[in-house]
Amino acid sequence: MQDTRRMKMQGKICLVTGSTSGIGKEIAAGLARMGATVVLVGRSKEKCESAIQDILAGGASADTFSYISADLSSQKSVRQLVREFVSNYDKLHVLVNNAGVFMSRRELTVDGIEYTLAVNHLGPFLLTCLLLDRLNGSAPSRIITTSSVAHRQMKIDFDDLQMKNRKYNGISAYGQSKLANILFTRELARRVQGTGITANCFHPGAVRTGLVRNSVYGLAWKAASLFFISPQKGADTALYLASSSEVEDVSGKYFVKRKQVQASDAAYDDNLAERLWKVSEELTGVALTQ
Repeated sequence: MQDTRRMKMQGKICLVTGSTSGIGKEIAAGLARMGATVVLVGRSKEKCESAIQDILAGGASADTFSYISADLSSQKSVRQLVREFVSNYDKLHVLVNNAGVFMSRRELTVDGIEYTLAVNHLGPFLLTCLLLDRLNGSAPSRIITTSSVAHRQMKIDFDDLQMKNRKYNGISAYGQSKLANILFTRELARRVQGTGITANCFHPGAVRTGLVRNSVYGLAWKAASLFFISPQKGADTALYLASSSEVEDVSGKYFVKRKQVQASDAAYDDNLAERLWKVSEELTGVALTQ
């Protein structure tokens, strides 16, 4: 990142999910380089500590990091993550919902929910709703969610949201979850309007990460990844959304390469966004009245 942004985030507390590798680790490192206090979220203590050591080796200060281990596929674990965070931090200025998975076969979480939907959409939905009081008390604050160009040509199938009644397709499940990210962002922005909280999402680009590496698409992904960008470049738009004064009053938008771009037509269906919100409340047991 540019030196002109160094220490721009001093005094800010940031929580980043999926931050033990790939884009998430680069987002955490970038925020730290700008002076923020960064709380990493990863699936295990070992992964979190290893990621912090990697970031420290790049020149960050040890005083700027802590971590909470949590499994975003488990709603119990998400709730424990929130309890641990609020017991240690009285402010939250930036929440980055970055954790994501790609599944080549249908699996269920401990809550009995299709895994891709649970991690990529319901996890961020629940986490964000439970942290809104902290974000509101820290305003101006920002919520950033990692979506994807994979949302295009997708729809939300409420009759079979978890793909119980059709052959499972990992690409469709992933694309549906990324469309859900945009719909969630837009509906969230509407609900928190006037509070000082902004919510935006972004497509990081085709990034060399391990997202698809262990799936049936692994060999094709490995070959294609020779032409992909680095995780550091993929993190750039998230860091821009977290820190730039240019977007301090922008909310409910979808970004690519730091620019607002048009998402798919389905992403702007307000009735679809509201319906998804209600279904998400039912599946997580959380309600937001804002």
